[in-house]
Amino acid sequence: MLTRNDKNAGQQLMPSASSNKIALFIDGANLYATAKTLGFDIDYKRLLREFHGRGTLVRAFYYTAIIEDQEYSSIRPLIDWLDYNGYTVVTKATKEFVDQTGRRKVKGNMDIELAVDAMELAEHIDQMVLFSGDGDFRSLVEAVQRHGVRVTVISTIASQPPMIADELRRQADVFTDLVELQSKLGRDPSERPAPREPREPRHTPQFLQRSTIAPRADEEEFDD
Repeated sequence: MLTRNDKNAGQQLMPSASSNKIALFIDGANLYATAKTLGFDIDYKRLLREFHGRGTLVRAFYYTAIIEDQEYSSIRPLIDWLDYNGYTVVTKATKEFVDQTGRRKVKGNMDIELAVDAMELAEHIDQMVLFSGDGDFRSLVEAVQRHGVRVTVISTIASQPPMIADELRRQADVFTDLVELQSKLGRDPSERPAPREPREPRHTPQFLQRSTIAPRADEEEFDD
């Protein structure tokens, strides 16, 4: 495990903004829950612009689970917009099961997908920005740091209880509270969502033709 001194030493070798290669990893359900707790919505166009201004944005990943056979979800336009406007959207179908009490549960954990992508990019970036407070990512952060990558974690401690696990906050090179970014990333309530980009029809795999994105409220209730 990296010590605080080890990480501070790495910070002295920060690349300049012009050469700083950045990758964003957004835990969609976690970021939504955090922003909702703080009382604002994320403007994903502004988010992308903000990090383009901090260096060379190599990739912006957005991870979310989907529920099959759901007639409609209000999040579908957002996912479509992200997919065609600079984000790499990673989804997978959820699994439904009944727990020991007989309650219906939905399982939709994206940790493995995010971790695999982060490790594959570690040799090609200078900075990883993780939008999540999930303590399960602590080991991933440590592994990426061993490749010389500085890791910024964005979540919040302004809520009660905090949305970020203490072990993840301690492991990060930099912790940024999302509330501090509200003026830069928050969406004006008076603004309508960004329009969907016109696009040519393309073949949709059969398994996706019946799929829709989970409602935001459901995403917060996914079991790990």
